[in-house]
Amino acid sequence: MTTESSPGQGTSQEEAGWAFRPRPRRPATAAHSYEDRWRPETDPSRDGGPSAEPYGTPLGTRWDTTMPLRFPQPREGAHEAVPEPGPRAVSRPLPATASARPNHPADADAGREQARRPRPVGRIALTLAVLVAVGGGAAALVEQEDATAVAAKQLTPAWQAPAAGADDTLIGSWLTDGLLVRAGSRGGLRAYDLTDGRQVWSATPSAADAERGTVPCAMSPTTGPRGIGTVAFGKDGSTCTWLAGVQASSGKILWSIPLTSARHPTATTVTTYLQGDVATVVGENFLGGVNIRTGSRAWGYKARGHYCNAYGWGTGGTVLVDDFCLDRKTRFTLTAYDGRTGKRIWRRAQSAHSEVTHILSGAPLVAAVHTARQDAVRVLGTTGTGRKLAVGDDELTDGNGTGADHSARLIGDVLVTPASVAGGTAIDGFDITTGARLWTHRSAALAVPASREGDKVYAVTTSGSAQLVTIDPRSGAATPVAGLPAGTGKWDFVSGTVYVTPDGGVLELSALGSNGGVRLYR
Repeated sequence: MTTESSPGQGTSQEEAGWAFRPRPRRPATAAHSYEDRWRPETDPSRDGGPSAEPYGTPLGTRWDTTMPLRFPQPREGAHEAVPEPGPRAVSRPLPATASARPNHPADADAGREQARRPRPVGRIALTLAVLVAVGGGAAALVEQEDATAVAAKQLTPAWQAPAAGADDTLIGSWLTDGLLVRAGSRGGLRAYDLTDGRQVWSATPSAADAERGTVPCAMSPTTGPRGIGTVAFGKDGSTCTWLAGVQASSGKILWSIPLTSARHPTATTVTTYLQGDVATVVGENFLGGVNIRTGSRAWGYKARGHYCNAYGWGTGGTVLVDDFCLDRKTRFTLTAYDGRTGKRIWRRAQSAHSEVTHILSGAPLVAAVHTARQDAVRVLGTTGTGRKLAVGDDELTDGNGTGADHSARLIGDVLVTPASVAGGTAIDGFDITTGARLWTHRSAALAVPASREGDKVYAVTTSGSAQLVTIDPRSGAATPVAGLPAGTGKWDFVSGTVYVTPDGGVLELSALGSNGGVRLYR
């Protein structure tokens, strides 16, 4: 979200409930390609120089967490090391079966995906020392091997629902007791019966809403306590023009609000999250909260000055805003807001802009932040400063790279998250009180349980014979639960696209339509 300098800025909001920008970032008549809309402009302050944000000249377009960002390479020596609490960590060698699977199917489809939705470019590895405190001063890194035991239970294919098209990209999904609700850029918003895979409903917008666009472009990670979730729609799967409250059991659209206006006609990327009965929406045009039952205003963001540029990122429970205000003594700040009430949690002065590449947890707040000085994943807590996680050369990422992955979980004081490692993917476990990395499982994909209550972590091994396993969040010990059938074609399990159903089945969603649609193993 951005507010630009103009007469009267920072006074009244254009529409009740939303902090719309006084002026769009580009004239409505400007002709530009999709690639031009998301490509950031150069920011000299990234290299430690003075800010180059004069009146009416905002920085290049920033996107929130649903859209990958491009960053300049950090300066030499920019990464800050984590102090070592003890002797150097010793890694347990992994067996040959734990190597990454070659020719990952998603790689073959990367070109097709880039044509519609930008992918991350030049991901930054965080070169921090990797240590895990064990007992007193000794330290050891635990790299878990793939489960060697074979599960007694064997799952078999139960049903499969095809994708609506090869370009049908996963936008988001909900899993209820009896339904899978899937939003796709080509297939729309549909629900499938978990028993047999038949389509139960397909959401149908009103005629007025349909004129704004019928393609899902954002979806709340979960539904609320009343079974209501939020879905944004637009002309394509990347830019959004209106937001809806949807009843998951029936597909009924309970309310809708516009995300564009006469003064802000250009649709932009948004994200949406739930905090009880309040849904937050974070986009370039606005930032605010709505009542999930009625769509009425809960709160709206207000800039701290009249001449400000602000960039927002969100997750369940928390919204982060990085801003530059020309008419304030403190030019740059990073601020956390309560997603339910919009009240400020903390504010921290900065010397330049920060980029929030991932928010892994909302309470406590754990975020990957890129600045001109360093890259770090921090537990920001209630003050905005906190302990760094010892991520080493791993990069903590969205598993499927589409913005539909919300598989990272905080269980007690252990953060379990997908990671990108040399040669493939992994799951990492971190102690957020010490910052230590406790364990790593290579060649495994996090699975989202039907209920996130409790301390069970589910994963699917992706090398050798695929198995559903549980992982102890503290020790990282894996226990086989069920075997999965061999010969799954070009499909592959990826964090953020795997569910464990209430009856113990494994539900796999393809992030790309070219790889298929949905299939259930039971």
